[in-house]
Amino acid sequence: MTEPIITIVDDDEAVRDSLALLLNFRGYRTRAFASAEDCLAHWQGDWRGCLLLDLRMGGMDGLALQRALADQGSTLPIVFLTGHGDLAHARTALKGGAVDFLEKPYEEAALLAAIAEAIDRDQRQHAVQTKAAELLSRMERLSDRERQVMDLVVAGLPNRDIATELGISPRTVEVFKARMMEKMQARSVPELVRICLEAGTAGA
Repeated sequence: MTEPIITIVDDDEAVRDSLALLLNFRGYRTRAFASAEDCLAHWQGDWRGCLLLDLRMGGMDGLALQRALADQGSTLPIVFLTGHGDLAHARTALKGGAVDFLEKPYEEAALLAAIAEAIDRDQRQHAVQTKAAELLSRMERLSDRERQVMDLVVAGLPNRDIATELGISPRTVEVFKARMMEKMQARSVPELVRICLEAGTAGA
């Protein structure tokens, strides 16, 4: 797994430097950008860790960057920092998935707690995404007929009804089902259903 890096986006150089110094001292790796536009231009979809994002900046503000990254499919957790207490903006940020919304000057303990929570969330999300991708790769090894059988098995149909649905014999269903279960590494139908749910394909 890629090492988590805290991405700092703030148009105040002194804030960027102090945050980087504090976080590096605490053992975190950091990267910093002076604007939301610069961050967006360098953005990589495989970044892990979290974003420390200033709310009010010249040009694109923090909420606009949050929306732009979400539009690109990013799930990287965000901790907002602001020198202007604004409940409406805080609600918008949190509804958009932000982990926390801290006012400057922030308490160091609160900042570190929010970062720890954000990195933990990112690790959990990444683990789920990695597992789903691995399960989908198993499905890609299925033949079209094996996939049809799998979908009907997951839907709860017995072999006899699957045979009628597909116009093949129950014995042929058993053969395809056995091959499918082996490729999916499922030892039982309930386990197969769980695998499909984790891959996000059950009922698709």
